[in-house]
Parts: sequence; C-alpha cells; structure tokens
Amino acid sequence: MEMALAAIAGRWTTLILRDLMSGPCSFGQLRQRLPSLSAKVLADRLRELESRQLVTRERLSGFPTRTRYALTTRGRALRPLLVSLYETGTALRDLADLPR
Repeated sequence: MEMALAAIAGRWTTLILRDLMSGPCSFGQLRQRLPSLSAKVLADRLRELESRQLVTRERLSGFPTRTRYALTTRGRALRPLLVSLYETGTALRDLADLPR
C-alpha cells in the first residue's frame, strides 16, 4: 500500500496521471486540461513522475520542438487505484450532503 501511495504523492499528481490515462499528451495539452496548474508546477510534477518511472518523455522533431508525455506500464498499473480514489471521493461528497 505504501508503494502505491508514494507513487501518487504530491499535489496535482493524480490529476496529471488521470489525464495521461487517455493517452499521450503534449505539455501544452496538459496545460489546457489543467488551467489552474502553473507551467512550473506541471514541469516539476512531470519530472517527478518521470523519476518514479511512471511517465516517459519523448522529444518530437520539428520546430518548435515539442515534448510528449505518456504513462509507462507502471503508470498504467495505477488505473485501478485512481478509479477507486475517484469513487471514494464521490461517495464522501455524497455523504457530506446528507443530514447528520
């Protein structure tokens, strides 16, 4: 359990992983999907995810140079955990709306 929690540790990490679950994205695409996230923080989180071997970075040829990020096998293995977190969050939100 500690390994799984360490993999998703950090603010914004789960949202970045969620967005990469649908397939590879460029840095710009991730910025559009997460407008509240600054470019600096996004770059920092992507570097962290790359160092944890959850994300790969590929530089694409052409001008301007583009970078594409994709989940590794380890990153894709987190899908059930992210789904479970989403479902638990939804259940907690619904319970919070009930009278006590």
